[in-house]
Amino acid sequence: MFRIAFALFSLILMTTLMTAQTASVSQPTVWATKPDAAGFEKLENDRLAAARTSIDKLVAIKDPRTIDNTLTLFDEAIRQVNAAGYLAGLMEQVHPDATFRDHATAMLTKVSAVQTGIALNHDVYSALASLDLSHADSATRYYVHRELLEFRLAGVDKDEATRAKLKELNQKATDLQSTFDRNISDDRKTVEADPGELAGLPQDYIDRHKPGADGKVQITTDYPDALPVFTFAKSDDLRRRMLIAFDTRAYPKNKEVLTDLLKTRYEIATLIGYSSWADYNAADKMVARGANIGDFIQRVDDAARPLADREFEMLLAEKRKTDPDAKQIWDYERAYLSELVRRQQYDFDSQSVRPYFPFMQVKQGILDAAAALFHVGFEQEHNVPAWDPSVETWLVIDHGQPIGRFYLDMHPRPGKFSHAEMAPILDGIRGKQLPEAILVCNFPAPTASDPGLMTYDDVQTFFHEFGHLMHHILGGQQQWAGITGISMESDFVEAPSQMLEEWIRSPQVLAKFARHYNTGEPIPADLVARMNRASAFGRGGWVERQTGFTAISYDIYKEKPENVDLDAITLDTTRKYTRFTPLKETHFWASFGHLGGYSSAYYTYLWDKVIAEDFFVQFDRNNLLAGDAPARYRRLVLEPGGSMSANDLVKNFLGRPQNMIALEKWMGEEFDGSGAGSKAAGK
Repeated sequence: MFRIAFALFSLILMTTLMTAQTASVSQPTVWATKPDAAGFEKLENDRLAAARTSIDKLVAIKDPRTIDNTLTLFDEAIRQVNAAGYLAGLMEQVHPDATFRDHATAMLTKVSAVQTGIALNHDVYSALASLDLSHADSATRYYVHRELLEFRLAGVDKDEATRAKLKELNQKATDLQSTFDRNISDDRKTVEADPGELAGLPQDYIDRHKPGADGKVQITTDYPDALPVFTFAKSDDLRRRMLIAFDTRAYPKNKEVLTDLLKTRYEIATLIGYSSWADYNAADKMVARGANIGDFIQRVDDAARPLADREFEMLLAEKRKTDPDAKQIWDYERAYLSELVRRQQYDFDSQSVRPYFPFMQVKQGILDAAAALFHVGFEQEHNVPAWDPSVETWLVIDHGQPIGRFYLDMHPRPGKFSHAEMAPILDGIRGKQLPEAILVCNFPAPTASDPGLMTYDDVQTFFHEFGHLMHHILGGQQQWAGITGISMESDFVEAPSQMLEEWIRSPQVLAKFARHYNTGEPIPADLVARMNRASAFGRGGWVERQTGFTAISYDIYKEKPENVDLDAITLDTTRKYTRFTPLKETHFWASFGHLGGYSSAYYTYLWDKVIAEDFFVQFDRNNLLAGDAPARYRRLVLEPGGSMSANDLVKNFLGRPQNMIALEKWMGEEFDGSGAGSKAAGK
């Protein structure tokens, strides 16, 4: 059944791609003018000036307020300000020149000032509030009602002195968040190791890390360098040193920055009328109230703890093979011991799949999987200028026409954002502007002698970020910039990306691209089966670890800033929600970038994992393209963008609100009596 469906769609896709070759798009790429710092600033200033002009025109209108003469001008201002903010934020994270990144950081401050000025403009608020929406479509009504809520949360209904203070505080918060993020990106640490300490690491990793003149190997905290050490290095001391380096990035610089950010955000929240930033930050989200975050943490912890404890005992038993008296597992041992358990109990070595995951094949495989699921085509635009030669530019084609563009900036370099993300570049507006976005990742770079072999986790991350990308583009066909793309409640944004992660477990999907980089042999079905069984091990612990991160995020922001001890909260919360012992020498919070952007809302990842698993069980696991689930998913979840509440997106697809049944089943697959986990546990 799957082969027939896939073959049929391949024919359709081939036709789409052939048509795409002749498709043209008049919208210039983001770097078409090859701007230097001055050109970048002019482009940004022109956008901000256009936004101010639209707002001035809106305020000056004396005629009765209508959708055409008021909302259209407001939305144009939103389009221009968003475009300026997106580009400035991107350049701060990816431009190879530090001075250019400084210009981008300064520009973010200007963008924030304009955004805050609009949000606190009582004349604009009154104009939108006076609109007659009785004949407007549902998306337009939702847009206006949601914007009015955001205006009130900004403090637009406060007195003039309070609004002035809020403007000052929001500006300060923006500057502090930029500094927090930059400190993380700029602090690339290096660990020095003896060549013998690389024992256990993949041979291609060792080949890339030759000793220098002093006989030492230099290992950076970049993801392709650091993460394999945690998983494969036999040297306990190397893993310990690497974790200390990794979890002290941006320390101590970010201590003062984050402390000041907490104080600033707390003052904003209390001026608006909330008891804490966590409560204020929840007011426009699915979760609704800060206290509900605490309740959610407790429910997830209750569900995951029995499984996490069981997994921990398996890890401890593995450690006791070499340390019979062991009673604890250090945080730097977690990944390594998990790998050993997967080898011993599940007959799976994570290195065994890497030869089937060379970067270029994975990239094409994800494009093919997305094309099949979303019924689109992809066409690369060649010889397109960008800020770095490695950046690729692609069009998304639907029925022979471009519906969006994306950029791939996939490999590490000094000063670049060190995690993985999808970032919007332009909001899509039907008939006016194509949505654009970028993937910023840090995967191994292929070379003439090295195919850039990826780990299972790397491939899963690629799927995750591509899920964000398709959400932004498919949802980016709305009438209004303010409700296009991923603009619904922000605690829904991770659900589509986490749903797409599950596709790496499909043998049918893997069969299309997972081939040995030397022989071309497809990944063996038995290896995929063992990989999936092994990947199910540790899910309880993963959820508990995420619960810990969520609690750190919530606990830091729910308190009065003077009561917050960053190290104490981080260490105590780690001990509470996981059984792994953290190192006192680390300061994880200093490089926990989500404390800046997500702030108190890191719960989003777990909240959306619940939704994502609920979504995924609607698909036929034996044939992910079968039935009506793929088409309904695109139509009901992705295409609406932010034109309705995320709660309605969920209910429209599921026929009910989300529940935790699917997550609990996902967590317990290893011990459900059908896989290797049940045998390992003695069931």
